[in-house]
Amino acid sequence: MLWKGLPMKFKLSKTVKLMVITGSICMLLTAFVLMDAFIIPKTYEIIEKSAEDPLLLDISASISEYSYKDENIAILISTVNEDNVVYHIVDIRLSDAEFLKSAFAKDIYGRNIGETTSQMAVDNKAVLAFNGDFYGSRDDGLIIRNGVLYRDQPRDAPDNRSLLINEEGDFTFVTEGAVEGESYLTKGIIHSLSYGPVLVEDGKAVKINTRVAQTKNPRTAIGIIEPLHYLLIVVDGRSTSSEGMRLDTLAKLFVRLGAKSAYNLSGGAVSTLWFNGKIINNPSVNGLFSDERAISDILFIGY
Repeated sequence: MLWKGLPMKFKLSKTVKLMVITGSICMLLTAFVLMDAFIIPKTYEIIEKSAEDPLLLDISASISEYSYKDENIAILISTVNEDNVVYHIVDIRLSDAEFLKSAFAKDIYGRNIGETTSQMAVDNKAVLAFNGDFYGSRDDGLIIRNGVLYRDQPRDAPDNRSLLINEEGDFTFVTEGAVEGESYLTKGIIHSLSYGPVLVEDGKAVKINTRVAQTKNPRTAIGIIEPLHYLLIVVDGRSTSSEGMRLDTLAKLFVRLGAKSAYNLSGGAVSTLWFNGKIINNPSVNGLFSDERAISDILFIGY
């Protein structure tokens, strides 16, 4: 052993030896837990797409750099720069909720499986795409996508309210675990987003007191003016040109724009707005990522 030939005064006691061994085991276990939580991919289910390819964009659509319009989808993007904050407002109008869809990274429902918003958008022939709730970074939450229930594991309060989107295209908020997740499918729920917090409810900004809410960060949030008429806001941040936005400020912005409900999605480095083949916003690389950061899921507008 390493200490066998050392002088008596340098020999390690049995207690110290045990402490060294125990410490090493703890370090290894901690490293494994962190890798299992944030790095090691886990496939729970492979999503099989329809044998028919999604339809390409309507060739009769009116398309410009920041707008799209056909008989079912109308999108208008505006970029605002005020008070050292850059944010992008997307006005979305649909003829049917079927054009608001979700996709998983690599078509896999799982843990720590990521793909960029851009790649998922291209793979699904989206018109518009943006990051979802990053469900794959955790094991809890109510996860319903495209009319399928994937997870029904309530989060702890106070961050345990989900956004539900029904087949009429309307929004409601629910407390996770209040009822069985399967019951939402019978009520026509096609998507649930499990992140938050709720920003606007009944046309009023919700008071948000968490520490994270008070910091200025890149943000992605979705709101509704009326069924099938949505507002998406993506905020740039962590840069000299845009410092980001607090959640209470974001909530008030939605109210000012006429939203009756609004919900915060995953933000920070994953906040990404993709439209018609390119990224519109300026994702925060934060010194860690060379371009877009991979995420587990997106919401998108398309056929």
